[in-house]
Amino acid sequence: MTYDSSRQTTYPAIGPWAEPLLPQLVGFRRDLHANPELSFEETRTTARILQELTDAGLEPKALEGTGLYVDIGEGEIALGLRADIDALPILEETGLDYASNREGVCHACGHDIHTTVMLGVALTLARLHEAGELGGRIRVIFQPAEETMPGGALSVIAQGVLEGVPRILALHCEPRVDAGTIGTRIGAITSASDTIKIELSGRGGHTSRPHLTEDLVFALAEIAVGVPAVLNRRIDVRSAVSVVWGQIHAGSAPNAIPASGYLAGTMRCLDGEAWESAGVLLDEVVRQVAVPYGVDVKLEHTRGVPPVVNAEAETDLIERAARAEIGSKSIVLIPQSMGGEDFAWMTHTIPGAMMRLGTRTPGGETYDLHRGDYIPDETAIETGIRVMAAAALRAINPGQSV
Repeated sequence: MTYDSSRQTTYPAIGPWAEPLLPQLVGFRRDLHANPELSFEETRTTARILQELTDAGLEPKALEGTGLYVDIGEGEIALGLRADIDALPILEETGLDYASNREGVCHACGHDIHTTVMLGVALTLARLHEAGELGGRIRVIFQPAEETMPGGALSVIAQGVLEGVPRILALHCEPRVDAGTIGTRIGAITSASDTIKIELSGRGGHTSRPHLTEDLVFALAEIAVGVPAVLNRRIDVRSAVSVVWGQIHAGSAPNAIPASGYLAGTMRCLDGEAWESAGVLLDEVVRQVAVPYGVDVKLEHTRGVPPVVNAEAETDLIERAARAEIGSKSIVLIPQSMGGEDFAWMTHTIPGAMMRLGTRTPGGETYDLHRGDYIPDETAIETGIRVMAAAALRAINPGQSV
């Protein structure tokens, strides 16, 4: 979409409309944080969001299983906004008063922040609509199961939630960027990601006679080292194909070669086309590396998600909104992440963009995602609401911001 720069459009500032909601939203976020739910199990989370939206006079619609969406305003849909609502199977280690009360499950990726921001956007836009300041319709989607492969976004798309939605935006917490700041980039902002699980089996035997067995532990080691090495020689290095193992299990005694072993990890890639070819090559290489050792190979290669590719117009929409609400100095160019994100399926369906929401307390500790000690700065909630709601206004009524 191109914008007519000759049109002067005055948009209401979001801050005054969102500020009265912040205490309610912080309380909502802490409740969500204390009660995390895994992918496709987000029943309580869905019910809480439905309650908040219904209490505000909106008419949310539940999706099959978990998740929901809500439309605010009237007319054709101008923009979709998406939040992911699931948690991770990680033990929380923050020591917060509102830490997870579910053993081994926590919001270590900040999805409670994502959900709260988009709830805040929906409630803010509802207030604007009641005051006659919206002038169009926005769809806000609360998606389940982002943390699975290939992701709950496919279920949302299959249920027709993107039908009639011309473009879509999302956000993701960024613990390396200060709260009050956002990160953007045009083009790929995440990487492709697959899951690899390999089971080896053989006869096993005594470590003094490896020639009478299939030396399964040695074969596992060769696969762990050799597969990434071969891929790095067969795929253009500029595509940054990265195979990293997270699990390796075999044996129970130092003098016994086990009869089975297990290796699991991920393959990530910055380039979508290279991801396609690397996926085919990976299966071939695993089996070729294992052949000399006579082991049986059971390979489970789950194709995950392609990169999220930020379209230029949608990235510009976010940046124009951010300049108006938080100032141009609060926008930073963010590097492409090696993390995967199933929002990619949505941006492959309609034009879209994802922004990175800074969650580091200025001058404070830098955390990392997918760790049990991650503590995002809650002031990021207001920043996310202001930018996303301002983008919604500009999607409804394009023109030169004043």
